[in-house]
Amino acid sequence: MSWSCILFLFTLLLLFPAWGCTSDADSPGEGPKTGPLDRSGIAAAMSKLRPLHRELGPPRPGDWLAEHHEEGQTFAEYVDCRPVRPEGKRRTICIVPLGEFTRTERRIITLTAEFMKLYFSVPVRVSDDLPLSVIPEKARRVHPEWGVKQILSTHVLDSVLEPRLPDDALACIAFTASDLWPGEGWNFVFGQASLRRRVGVWSIFRNGDPDAGEAEFRLCLLRTMKTAVHEMGHMISMRHCILYECNMCGSNHRAESDRRPIALCPECAAKVWWCTGADPGERYRRLEAFCREHGFGREAEFYAGSIRALSGK
Repeated sequence: MSWSCILFLFTLLLLFPAWGCTSDADSPGEGPKTGPLDRSGIAAAMSKLRPLHRELGPPRPGDWLAEHHEEGQTFAEYVDCRPVRPEGKRRTICIVPLGEFTRTERRIITLTAEFMKLYFSVPVRVSDDLPLSVIPEKARRVHPEWGVKQILSTHVLDSVLEPRLPDDALACIAFTASDLWPGEGWNFVFGQASLRRRVGVWSIFRNGDPDAGEAEFRLCLLRTMKTAVHEMGHMISMRHCILYECNMCGSNHRAESDRRPIALCPECAAKVWWCTGADPGERYRRLEAFCREHGFGREAEFYAGSIRALSGK
């Protein structure tokens, strides 16, 4: 199996079992009962932001869209597909640390949880750790060529997270420092999630060594945050973006993932605003502050420009 097929196949694993958009919504197209923007306000905000975003050009050889056909999903199509969204008491993203972590890896988890809270404008809770002993031997292996210890991602979803899904969880996500593989025929995956069952698992094993220095820490954190918000986007029924350079674009390999922004394009950002009732300007202000505090200057400047665009400046 080629590297281009290995590196981001977790997205396929997410989408193919549950491609349709369903939720407990009362009717198609019904948004949150309250929120800073109605549909016309969202459309106006999208129009102001479009000049800041670069349209997606032709894929390079080996890129996701060079090898996979995608239908895409506009904001209007998202609204009409009855997406999963926060409602009732089911509003919290629950993060479950699985296994052991270094002190620095623990900080990666904490900061990623903070970023997800700002990104999706919903509560995020880091739960008590689960030990790796919850993974039986039948769900472990040593990679036959690389000698890397791995745990079975599907077991984490089916037997670890789903039985423990809290009543207030919009989604339950396990973070682990262990390498993952999804079953026979695969080498590894960065993560795997289920759209319908609201459970997912992500590994920081292949995101770099955050203990190697300040630059390496920031790179590992950025990669972890990108993966977390991309997959959480899928878990609220967002499909891959094919219109702009966007965090919701599919990625087939590490280089493609690294060149994608962490920000959402106007079509995809509008889905988050509508789904959660977030105020766009306040969301961008909080994300800008986070990025400046943690050394992501380019990302902070992008969010600052988005604030100016929304205010007419």
